[in-house]
Formats: sequence, C-alpha cells, structure tokens
Amino acid sequence: MNTQVVKFINIDENFDQAIKFATELFFNGGVFIYPTDTIYGFGGNPFNDEVLRKITKIKGRPDWKRYIHLIGSVEILAKYADIKSEKFYDFLLSIWPNPISVVLKLNEQTRDILGSDTGAFRIPNNRFCLRFLNEIKMPLISTSVNRSGKEPMNDPDMIMQEFGKEIDALFYSSQKSFFEASTVIDLSDDKPKLIREGKIKFSDIIKNFK
Repeated sequence: MNTQVVKFINIDENFDQAIKFATELFFNGGVFIYPTDTIYGFGGNPFNDEVLRKITKIKGRPDWKRYIHLIGSVEILAKYADIKSEKFYDFLLSIWPNPISVVLKLNEQTRDILGSDTGAFRIPNNRFCLRFLNEIKMPLISTSVNRSGKEPMNDPDMIMQEFGKEIDALFYSSQKSFFEASTVIDLSDDKPKLIREGKIKFSDIIKNFK
C-alpha cells in the first residue's frame, strides 16, 4: 500500500480512529509501526508476500528469518497452529496476555502459506493491540523497530525520522514504553524450552505447566 503522507497518530487521543485506520492498512497491504506491551513493532499482514518483503527490506534482515505473530485469543490461534492437548491449551491460557512468545507447530494449511513448520505467537498485554487484533481476527506481524544489527528504537520522534519514508503509518502512545523484548519459549515438543529470556523469567513461566 502506498500513501502520499505518512500518518503519525497518537492512540491516546485518537484511539477509535487509530484502530479503524490500522485495520484498513492491514487489509490493504500497509506496513505500519505500533506500540506493544514490550517495544514498538513493525506490523502488517503475515499472509501478504509484499508486506513480508517490505518489512524484511526495511529491516535489512535475511529472508529466512521468521517473525513473531500477535494474536487476539487462543481460539484464533487454534485456526493456525496445532495445540497438542488440553494441557497445552490451559498452559497458554495461564500465561497470556503477557510478553511471552510461544513457538508452536503450524497446521498444514498455514505451513503451506508461510513456508515453515513452526511459528511464534503471543497475546500481548496491551489495550491497543488487543482491540486491533480482535478487529482483524488474524495474526499480526510483530518485529522490533530497527535496522538489522542495530538496537531497537522506542522513541516515536526518532522512529519517524528513521523510518517515516518507508512506512504507511506510525501509531504511538505518550505513555512509557518498555525496552525489554518478549520471552520466547518453544512449545513444539512435549514441554516448554527456553529460546530467549525477556521481560518475564522462564522459571516463573514454567510453574504454570502442570
């Protein structure tokens, strides 16, 4: 999606407008930046090849690297990933919404579309994200706002200076942003395994796997 003017929208002042515009961008192939419960992220439709190419190009990231996906509920997640049992289902319900990303095996249809056996998902603890995700009822790309090899950016003004000409919109909040990425665990096997420790400690997460 190409727009003449990049939109710089304060979600605290224009919440409903921001949700509506982000939804339009998502379904029309737009690439945008938005706040989460961790750091700001690039967003777009993960099933749109052009969106994936654009985000990968902006970040300067290898094509083979996959992105984390935000989802609005475990029920929506079940349309795309294989949740092995009620035990795993209950575990996901116990840890979300939170900055915890979980790698799961994808179902056959999603594997074919994304070209991968697994995918990383999380339900974020963020009002804007949850409302938006419940509007689109699909996964949303979430990847840190930075060039490959650089530190993630979390200041809206600096983000606009760096990426304003390459995106369709920047949704930002005046409230404090967090600088810790999500904890990533692998749940594609029989029990959770730590991939990356972030804001929430793995030792606290594993207590919920009973």
